[in-house]
Amino acid sequence: MEKIYLDYNASTPMAPEVVEAMKPLLDDFYGNSSALHWAGKPVKELLQKAREQVAEVIACSPREIIFTSGGSEANNLALKGFYFKNRHKGNHIITSKIEHPAIINPCKFLEQIGAKVTFVDVDRYGKVPLDEIKNAITKETILISIMHSNNETGTLQPIKEIGLIAETHGIAFHTDASQSIGKVPVNVNDLKVDMLTIAGHKLYAPKGIGALFIREGIQLEPLIHGAGHEFGLRAGTENTLLAVGLGKACEIAKQQVGNPQIKDLTDYFWSQLKDAFGDQVVLNGHPKDRLPNTLNVSFVRKIGQDLLSAIPNLAASTGSACHAGSIELSPVLKVMDILEEIGMGALRFSLGRYTTKDEIDQVVESLKRIL
Repeated sequence: MEKIYLDYNASTPMAPEVVEAMKPLLDDFYGNSSALHWAGKPVKELLQKAREQVAEVIACSPREIIFTSGGSEANNLALKGFYFKNRHKGNHIITSKIEHPAIINPCKFLEQIGAKVTFVDVDRYGKVPLDEIKNAITKETILISIMHSNNETGTLQPIKEIGLIAETHGIAFHTDASQSIGKVPVNVNDLKVDMLTIAGHKLYAPKGIGALFIREGIQLEPLIHGAGHEFGLRAGTENTLLAVGLGKACEIAKQQVGNPQIKDLTDYFWSQLKDAFGDQVVLNGHPKDRLPNTLNVSFVRKIGQDLLSAIPNLAASTGSACHAGSIELSPVLKVMDILEEIGMGALRFSLGRYTTKDEIDQVVESLKRIL
């Protein structure tokens, strides 16, 4: 079997259009965007265009976009920056138990310096029940952070409904949309969010670049202090090369939303697996409310890593890890109360823009030979 990549939720290749957009900056446009002379002005224009392209994909103002080094930094800026600036109003944060470590670990850090954090549960599909959010709110609650879609199962969260709850209580609301941009519609006004995270390498842009949407009026303390770059929220000369790449990727992502090709391939993949393995293969996550490219499935009473090891040319992810002969489920599957005999055989297949039907057929045939 040829090398097949079905791990697009982990990272995407750069789109050819993104590479082409970045090429001129490798030879020219070396000036500092803050400089007022002939070398700085065109760089500032490129940076502004990139900011506009990012803003357009989520329907916000360019002034509400802050470039970061990626999704992790954007999440840290949202959580720590908001807490440090607003802790005089309260010290309580609400998030979920299935968040990415770039949310979980900053929250645990904030707990060490005085914050109180409630990690709410999810249902068996990995979705946050609205009652969990409502019941967690206290007079001290200043921030809610719930991911837009889960990176492992693809389950989409009821972000708009949570946003309405937050708005009613006067609480700021952040969502990590790293996995969602370009796959499903994301409009910050429809979703009622005050902050939103974007990660470049999840949408065919380079690694090392991301962005944070910060609604006008939301006050954050910078994590990096220095000069007044990025509207005073992130000191350091902007990386125009990578920002241009992210901008182009967002421009393409806006055009890709609604394209049924990847969802059709994902549905085809699932139907082929069901036909081949019947009740021995189980879907993890919500059957409908999930990312169109994500298929997290368990092969009952099998070990996911063993299956991947038997297909060395396949790039995919497992939902469990082996330690000294024992199986440890991923925190996400564990919180969803997936039985160990099911969860230990979990594999996450995440399809992308360059996945083909022939590749899906090859993977299914390989799994048939193994099982």
